[in-house]
Amino acid sequence: MESILAFTALGVLLVLGLGALGTAIGFGILGGKFLESSARQPELAPQLQIRMFIVAGLIDAVTMIGIGIGMWFTFASPFLATLAG
Repeated sequence: MESILAFTALGVLLVLGLGALGTAIGFGILGGKFLESSARQPELAPQLQIRMFIVAGLIDAVTMIGIGIGMWFTFASPFLATLAG
């Protein structure tokens, strides 16, 4: 039983850590491309900014879903129910 708890904790840590890493890389690329494109065509900067914020919200939503799944496995692990029964 302790090994199931340990592996669950390791899995949750991997989900949270890789989710944060992916989000950081995604935001870095997104911001760099936004600055590059607004420097090329400054008249399109307001339209590009709106699209950048929409994509930033989608990038962040993926991480929040990963956090939700990780917290579900942490606090209501379905693996412990199979051991008890």
